[in-house]
Amino acid sequence: MKFDRKNYSDSLLKDLYESILRPRMIEEKMLILLRQNKISKWFSGIGQEAISVGVTLALDKDEYILPMHRNLGVFTCRDIPFKRLFAQWQGTMMGFTKGRDRSFHFGSNEHHIVGMISHLGPQNGVAVGISLASKLKSENKVTVVFNGDGGTSEGDFHEAINVAAVWDLPILFIVENNGYGLSTPSHEQFRCKSFADKGIGYGIEGLSIDGNNVLEVYDTFSSLASDLRQRPRSVLVECRTFRIRGHEEASGTKYVPKELMDEWSKRDPLQNYESYLLREGVIDLHYISELKNKIKTEIEEGLILANKETPPVPDTETELYDVYTPYTQILIKPSSDKTSEKRYIDAISDGLRQCMERFDDLVLMGQDIAEYGGVFKITEGFVERFGKARVRNTPICESAIVGAGLGLSVKGMKSMIEMQFADFVTEGFNQIVNNLAKSYWRWGQSSDVVVRMPTGAGTAAGPFHSQSNEAWFFHTPGLKIVYPATPYDAKGLLCAAIEDPNPVLYFEHKLMYRSLREIIPDDYYTVEIGKAKLVREGTELGIITYGMGVHWAEGILKEEMPDVSIALLDLRTLLPWDKETVSAFVRKTNRILILHEDTLTGGIGAEISAWINENCFAYLDAPVMRLASLDTPIPFAATLEQNFLPKGRLKAKIQELLKF
Repeated sequence: MKFDRKNYSDSLLKDLYESILRPRMIEEKMLILLRQNKISKWFSGIGQEAISVGVTLALDKDEYILPMHRNLGVFTCRDIPFKRLFAQWQGTMMGFTKGRDRSFHFGSNEHHIVGMISHLGPQNGVAVGISLASKLKSENKVTVVFNGDGGTSEGDFHEAINVAAVWDLPILFIVENNGYGLSTPSHEQFRCKSFADKGIGYGIEGLSIDGNNVLEVYDTFSSLASDLRQRPRSVLVECRTFRIRGHEEASGTKYVPKELMDEWSKRDPLQNYESYLLREGVIDLHYISELKNKIKTEIEEGLILANKETPPVPDTETELYDVYTPYTQILIKPSSDKTSEKRYIDAISDGLRQCMERFDDLVLMGQDIAEYGGVFKITEGFVERFGKARVRNTPICESAIVGAGLGLSVKGMKSMIEMQFADFVTEGFNQIVNNLAKSYWRWGQSSDVVVRMPTGAGTAAGPFHSQSNEAWFFHTPGLKIVYPATPYDAKGLLCAAIEDPNPVLYFEHKLMYRSLREIIPDDYYTVEIGKAKLVREGTELGIITYGMGVHWAEGILKEEMPDVSIALLDLRTLLPWDKETVSAFVRKTNRILILHEDTLTGGIGAEISAWINENCFAYLDAPVMRLASLDTPIPFAATLEQNFLPKGRLKAKIQELLKF
């Protein structure tokens, strides 16, 4: 291994040595504790420390790094107290996740680190958002995100690099090529000889360096970071290295040929660098001994403090409270009496425009939303008013863009992401349910993101442009879901969603866009999230619904059953839904029909029905009944679509419940 110190001082060379020794010694101690069952699991980075250390020391302290399991050196180089790191691994309250997550699955804005989740790849999209925020704020900062060679097969990796390249974001995408994805060797993972070659495909630079040479790593990333701060762009850097221990300790290394292990053991980054410094006279054996004693003392002192912690004492109220970022909504009323008639689609556009005026840190992202104005023209004219920096066309890559929303949140900004159709959210599903929904509960990071979801049937658009998929997310703690049924609520709930620091999924029914009109305030206002609305009074039966169901029910009741006293409740917010109002509604009507456009099995109506039976059974004069769409995909032909939807079966179902 050839080291080139260039003009670097002895002091810097010593700093690099101490920084690479520290994570090695911590790991050696953790392996002992693992065998003693004092920690539950360990992902070793032994043999790869030069990358984490060289990269981290090459950056400014306030530049964000998004590391993975084997990047302990990132955390130690950012001076995270040992006691907190050890407590994190032991799952106690002094750690960063209060015992709710393990290992390096956490972030710390104080240290400008955002950790990973287990899915390998989503951190790349988050890096896009962090870097975008830095660029919009003209901070001249670099963002670094780590990947393993196996994880580069994930779609998130490709999406994020493509977006970063198109937007000229100053991101260094690192691939730690250690030869294996768990036990699967590289030749079974990908065909390329060098990840540097992949840069060409994204239109960016690609480099390949010796990841075990800490001086080469430091010098490369110092130069790149300095350059990218002045000429923002993305660069893909392959760091060639090897994992000496198993994927995690239980995996072992039997799958690695002995000759390969022997070859890489000779390239140990710590031993080789130490030998070089000794030859150069930068350090001596006494220095090494003193340094090791110092670090050992720091480790032992950190363990003593961490071991004073006891396992978390469960408190159900706290666990539930921490699902959402604490937020008390203050309702905003219109500042004047000015009103005008607006269509449902105009109300959404009006609310979004006023939010852009109100929050100068709000960024809109989505396919074709800039000059084209979106496929439904909701953002038409926004580019002229707010500029392309804040109204951003995105490539077709939902996952990276949702991840970018979280990255913007890390930097204290808001974002609205438009799904062209709600059906396409499957491409960003993981980011929503595992990153946005869980980040506050896991490590206290708000996800100040609104995802707009044009949804619903009735336009003969077939099974991939018409689905009602709100129930997919209803099961996920940490999300909020709103579904306005009127122009008034469409504007007020959108403004409220953007104000809310929690992730909000905003469902808007496409069939309502140009078919509904209402006189609503011209000024900015909000509607309470989590509060249902009584649409119609009645005593003989109550219908609980939302979205298009509100209009189906109103039509039937007015036109075909005007003499029956039937109440109608619009949920408006699906998560968290308004249990208090539903309970009062049941007590007053005594018969309940739950109606929704989504399919029946596993729908939101099932949960509400179960809750009513458990909590309001004494007030029921009949079983709670449900009416929903057929349990099939949505057909294309209009006649089949109408048969699929519940509207045509609504009157008969009401009559059935009244006769019970």
